[in-house]
Amino acid sequence: MKTPHIPLDAPYSDSQRAWLSGFFAGMHTHMLQSAGSVNQADARVINILYGSQTGNAESIAHDAANIAKTHGLKPLVKSMDEVEINHLAAMEYLLIVTSTYGEGEMPDNAQMLWEAVSADSVPALNNMKFSVLALGDTSYDLFCQAGIDWDRRLAELGATRIYDRTDCDVDFEEPAASWISAVIPHMADGASTTVIVDIEAGPAEKSQYNRKNPFPAKMLVNRLLTAEVSSKETRHYEISITGSGLSYEAGDALCVVPTNCPKLVADILKAIGCKGDEDEPVNGESIALHEALRTQFEIKLPSKELVEEIASRSGDQELNGILESGDKDKLADYLWGRDILDLLLQFPQVEFSAAEFISLLKPLQHRAYSISSSGKMYPDTVHLTVASVRYESYSRQHKGVCSTFLADLVDDETEVRVFFTPNKVFRVPDDNSLPMIMVGPGTGIAPFRAFLQEREYRNASGKNWLFFGDRNAATDFIYREELEAMQQRGLLNRLDLAFSRDQEEKIYVQDRMRANGAELFAWLEQGGYFFVCGDAYHMAKDVDKALHDVIAEHGKLSEQQAIDYVNQLKKDKRYVRDVY
Repeated sequence: MKTPHIPLDAPYSDSQRAWLSGFFAGMHTHMLQSAGSVNQADARVINILYGSQTGNAESIAHDAANIAKTHGLKPLVKSMDEVEINHLAAMEYLLIVTSTYGEGEMPDNAQMLWEAVSADSVPALNNMKFSVLALGDTSYDLFCQAGIDWDRRLAELGATRIYDRTDCDVDFEEPAASWISAVIPHMADGASTTVIVDIEAGPAEKSQYNRKNPFPAKMLVNRLLTAEVSSKETRHYEISITGSGLSYEAGDALCVVPTNCPKLVADILKAIGCKGDEDEPVNGESIALHEALRTQFEIKLPSKELVEEIASRSGDQELNGILESGDKDKLADYLWGRDILDLLLQFPQVEFSAAEFISLLKPLQHRAYSISSSGKMYPDTVHLTVASVRYESYSRQHKGVCSTFLADLVDDETEVRVFFTPNKVFRVPDDNSLPMIMVGPGTGIAPFRAFLQEREYRNASGKNWLFFGDRNAATDFIYREELEAMQQRGLLNRLDLAFSRDQEEKIYVQDRMRANGAELFAWLEQGGYFFVCGDAYHMAKDVDKALHDVIAEHGKLSEQQAIDYVNQLKKDKRYVRDVY
């Protein structure tokens, strides 16, 4: 794909965050029993493996295990990084629940097992019976690709697909529940137990607020972090959760349910030839079109169905040719920087009725942001560090949906509807004496601000090292005063900075890692944890390469030994990433 002259996270960044979560918080199972019973001593073992970047797949895996127990099965739930290939090969009954990360990639915790099962030397799996539940987002070309890959590879190796793969879009609750209800009896050889799955909040949940019922919070602080003359706009937000009963841990994400820009709504109405007062049924209620577009639908990123319909109605040869070719890269290049309004303005002859138009839109989804505060230090507020997405493309000013909702539209009277996504892996070490190495350029610093606050609250003795950077120190050194104060207090033992555009040759955080490789490796040898947060497509890959190189050089290891060393860090949950 060509390199754009707009931010790399635009126009897609608002939808690249963590997957939907929290709705499988608990399951109440109503069982209709008929003849037959299961001897627990002879219970069949079924393995349930999950590949999860943010926790949704893990949650579903445990819910499937709960249902399996009601059928007299003995479920074993494991993260994919806890399983060796020889153990996988010995499994007779297997359920896989996996999300897809980035552009069709495996989640971090699934990568090692996937590489092992993809090798030519992997044994046949003729005795295995399996099924796959795939989580994804149809906004991306490679929808549910990780699940598709697992489904295909297991079948190639001779395993028997006991129930067809189910692919879930961002609203995964109902199809996931249906898959669980259907696949478990197959795992039990069609035992005469019928399960009806109801999805609702579990009894252990502390609060009534979740994805389907967000908490109506209030914004307390909206402060510009970057300088006025910066090429970026990064803001610090503090949101009150007083009275919600909600709590969070450092490392979790706050999910914000935005509303769309009123001007964009008005421009789209004009472009499709609608007035906006047309009443349309949405989720069982009659609602005016302008309000539906403002609060219910994604009106920035065009759905595939909308693109196809515009192509068909316009008769445009170029767009129709790209679609007919099936070339996803060409289509991505064509759509790069374009949003729905751009396409409508490009083809003014295309008009839609209100009903036609909303039928081609995706539901407006929440956006998840890494929390930049410790829940122990700030139990009544949540801090966010958010880059406002603004760029010019196709002779129009474009804005990110949620980032500019927070920056421009929220005032003292506006409710900010929020809920939390826990990240059970991305956590400050339980052992307060162990070192932490944190790599978080730009807004990637967010969770590490929270980590440092958490360490200070705990009075932890472990050393803390932060790699931070951005474009220019004078304009983009966010939280500078806080970080320098942490250094003075002895909380932040090392701060290595990389401001890429302050010198002729660009310097990045991975360069600072290599320059300090001996000490970095020493910290790892002392049991240190290595955390990365930020851009997945460039930074995280470059940091991963630098980490391997540092370990190979200063550990005097071969390339394969360095890979094994890093893989062990991953298995020990000492190399963890929150990347997007």
